[in-house]
Amino acid sequence: MLDHSVLRPESTEEDVKNGCKLAVDLGLAAVVVNPAHIPITAANLKGSPVKACSVISFPFGLSTTEAKVAETRSVLAAGVEEVDMVLNFSALRSRQEGYVLNEIKSVVGLAKSYSKKVCVKVILETCYLTESEKEKACLLAVEGGSDFVKTSTGFGSAGATVGDVRLMRRIVGSRLGVKAAGGIRTTDQALQMVEAGANRIGTSSSLAILEGMK
Repeated sequence: MLDHSVLRPESTEEDVKNGCKLAVDLGLAAVVVNPAHIPITAANLKGSPVKACSVISFPFGLSTTEAKVAETRSVLAAGVEEVDMVLNFSALRSRQEGYVLNEIKSVVGLAKSYSKKVCVKVILETCYLTESEKEKACLLAVEGGSDFVKTSTGFGSAGATVGDVRLMRRIVGSRLGVKAAGGIRTTDQALQMVEAGANRIGTSSSLAILEGMK
């Protein structure tokens, strides 16, 4: 259930390699990196069940739809099996729901045309949204054909909360997965998110969380 994140801008290739080794050794779900680090991530995860995952339009979500599609195409060609796209939450807050739906459909459509197995997660950045906006974002993610809704980038003003995970699970039901990410560093925090309805956890503290399970 753990997606191991290596997303800080100062991360080196050695940091990425170490993250991949950790994920393989621990049997994690995926390693999440920025697009420039996808080739080395895919190479280091080759032959393992751990997925290479790239973020798209990270962390602000304010790239154009065309740019998000182009970035998605680039990382797919480089070997990703999962993409975490940041929603244009500015457009959502501006009530441009058609625009938001189109960008989700565009990215999902490209990913699924590449391979039905590619998993697309839509990052809402919940810290900037009202409850009704979070609900609308979840419904748009469902309508757009995504596989998951995700709480946060980890670079906003706040990260995942139990309340947001619970709300997202209530709206998407069993149709989509829910990924909690941002500020989750301890076993207790991770378990609270799972209890609230998350079935993926994004964290850079994977080892500490699993050590705590002992």
